[in-house]
Amino acid sequence: MSHFSVIHGKRIRKIFLVGIFIISAFIWYSFQAKMISATETANENIREIHMVTGEFTTKTADGKEIETYRFDPGTIFLKKGEKALLKIYGVNGNEHPFIIEGTDIQGTVEKGKETVVPLQFENEGTYRLVCISHLDYTKNGPMIAYIVVN
Repeated sequence: MSHFSVIHGKRIRKIFLVGIFIISAFIWYSFQAKMISATETANENIREIHMVTGEFTTKTADGKEIETYRFDPGTIFLKKGEKALLKIYGVNGNEHPFIIEGTDIQGTVEKGKETVVPLQFENEGTYRLVCISHLDYTKNGPMIAYIVVN
């Protein structure tokens, strides 16, 4: 004697839909386990270096007020080929237009704003970050930071 099972059309549709759901869920889960967000990938090997603009003010013995502007920290160190984001926050002074000597990098740091400068140097050496408004003591400078690449 043979036993046969009869499956009706509605039941076949339900079984098919459940199967599609299970396969889709498995594929989605497998893909999510291996996926890394674009933000994590982009920032994975990029170091952030924070710097501020500062001001020193004093009076001389005869009562004359003098001031100078500085980048703080005044020296940063990078490895050759290292990717970094230099984030300079403007604290003192309305604006500081700058260049990085030996490169095409230039920009302006404004008071109350952060300027982000992507850095990556392929040659060793010392690069000067120079505010072109404050070049020497007659212009309340020199406002220079050093980027040392080893």
